Amino acid sequence: MPVTPDQQAEIDALRATPRQTLRAVSEGAEKHLYTAQPVLDHGFVRLIDYMGDDAAICQAARVSYGKGTKSVQNDEGLIRYLMRHWHSTPFEMCEIKLHVKLPVFVARQWIRHRTANVNEYSARYSILDREFYMPDPSQLAAQSTINNQGRGASLTPDESARVLDILKGDAAQTYDHYAEMIAEEGPDGTPKQGLARELARMNLPANIYTQWYWKVDLHNLFHFLRLRADAHAQYEIRVYADAICNIVADWVPAAYNAFADYRLGGAVLSAKGLACLQRMLKGEEVTQETSGMSKGEWREFESVLASS
Repeated sequence: MPVTPDQQAEIDALRATPRQTLRAVSEGAEKHLYTAQPVLDHGFVRLIDYMGDDAAICQAARVSYGKGTKSVQNDEGLIRYLMRHWHSTPFEMCEIKLHVKLPVFVARQWIRHRTANVNEYSARYSILDREFYMPDPSQLAAQSTINNQGRGASLTPDESARVLDILKGDAAQTYDHYAEMIAEEGPDGTPKQGLARELARMNLPANIYTQWYWKVDLHNLFHFLRLRADAHAQYEIRVYADAICNIVADWVPAAYNAFADYRLGGAVLSAKGLACLQRMLKGEEVTQETSGMSKGEWREFESVLASS
């Protein structure tokens, strides 16, 4: 269950008490405030706070006061120019704070993006919930034969069932042992010392859920989304990135549209790739052997052409 009844009651109370403000307000972001977007089987993403909007990006770029814009169309053109030419500081004027519930192994991938402020639920102080990520059978696949860090062909139904049985059994056993180690009384009520929580947690598997608050500026958020919302990203982190994309698209629509066009939907070619494309446009047949690229580079170049 992504959100407990107590958490939902808190969300409802927060949404029921709006306050007047003089700061810039994004109507698109307001509709997402506090609402939990379900992700995976027990996870969620919810918007806690934000600062700035599309106008704030333009304001920073022009170093103006007030709205400082001539028209929405001019603002969109400026934002597209900034995105197209890889300007970063105007986008850093906007920030977002998210509450995320996610499996630990996804969190360890996520935390590699070191350009954010993070505060994670502490298992030194609190007892972790008995919630583990269990993949849908459609997401269980063998190791890829061409990508050392990716998945290949889907497992057969029998193999998927075998793997899920192992995952469920391991999760149940490790949590039972975790609860037993920290317990301060035995099954018969006999007092026990109980192991410190900071030590007992070491026994838990990487698919247990954790939570954190994650605050990041828009420039660095776009960098995160460019990598994690990509089709080649691991599924379990990509679905979180997709949920965040939905929030950002409503929060700063002009900036997100430019990002989706130039980053998510665009492609970057090397000098060799650009030269090959120019030769192809002239009618020349180009192969991997005549391209000057390695087999891996050529395969990626072909995938760019196939997706365009």
